[in-house]
Amino acid sequence: MYHIINGLLKLKSLLPFSILYVLSDFTYLIVYYLIGYRKNVVRENLKRSFPGKTDRELLATEKKFYHHLCDLLFESMKMATISKEEMSRRMKILNYEPLLKHYDENKSVLLITSHYGNWEWTSSFSMYLPADKPMYQVYKQQKNKLFDRLIYNLRIRFGSVNVEVNELFDVLSSLKQQGKMGMIGLISDQSPSRKGIKYQSQFLNQRTPVITGTEIIAKKYDFPVYFVQIRRVKRGYYTCNPVPICLHPQESGKFEITEKYIRLLEQEIMAEPAYWLWSHRRWKFADK
Repeated sequence: MYHIINGLLKLKSLLPFSILYVLSDFTYLIVYYLIGYRKNVVRENLKRSFPGKTDRELLATEKKFYHHLCDLLFESMKMATISKEEMSRRMKILNYEPLLKHYDENKSVLLITSHYGNWEWTSSFSMYLPADKPMYQVYKQQKNKLFDRLIYNLRIRFGSVNVEVNELFDVLSSLKQQGKMGMIGLISDQSPSRKGIKYQSQFLNQRTPVITGTEIIAKKYDFPVYFVQIRRVKRGYYTCNPVPICLHPQESGKFEITEKYIRLLEQEIMAEPAYWLWSHRRWKFADK
């Protein structure tokens, strides 16, 4: 079954972007108007995050989000066959040279990103890295094995290495023992489990439990931390700009790294709110 689905995915991904975006526009009509995919979740999240916006403004952001969500689906599908040359034009990696200098200090680098813009295309960052010091992308294995395998293979097309979240510390320890380095990419804007809540911050006008695992890793291994700032330039074109959060984690205060990440993410969302993943139940464990 996997080979059939994967074959169909690759065939569809061969379509030019102009056709894929027509399909995306049609999909938007179905997802938004007919299915209403998680519309109640999106509306509640937007209303609580932007209490000062009018109903018309919130509705405009809502519709723009669903348009982008459908674009993201087809852009991710395109990863199956897109060339490295075209990917480098559509996802420009900016100011990455300073990150490579940390290798001279025998240090790996933590890159924190979020479900913003096209986070899937950030896997192309590996094209700019030495083959022996690649991007290690942390991911959570999906319950659907077929879907998990499809996503897994898309994310390694440009040389990245997938690391299941439960195996992260084992992989980091192994790299340290072998004297190897790399970029460790984590998405850190999800909601922690109820038992895993260690810290809450004021984020988007509401009390928000946040993941602190990146800070723990940074301090344990003294890895410099960068925020991956994603910007949507226009349809199908993005920039990825690593912004330093903390270069000396072991000298930072408690939750300082986590708080800096939250503030940078908030700025990113406030600038263009439609490109964040509003369909996620982000505040399900927040203090009321």
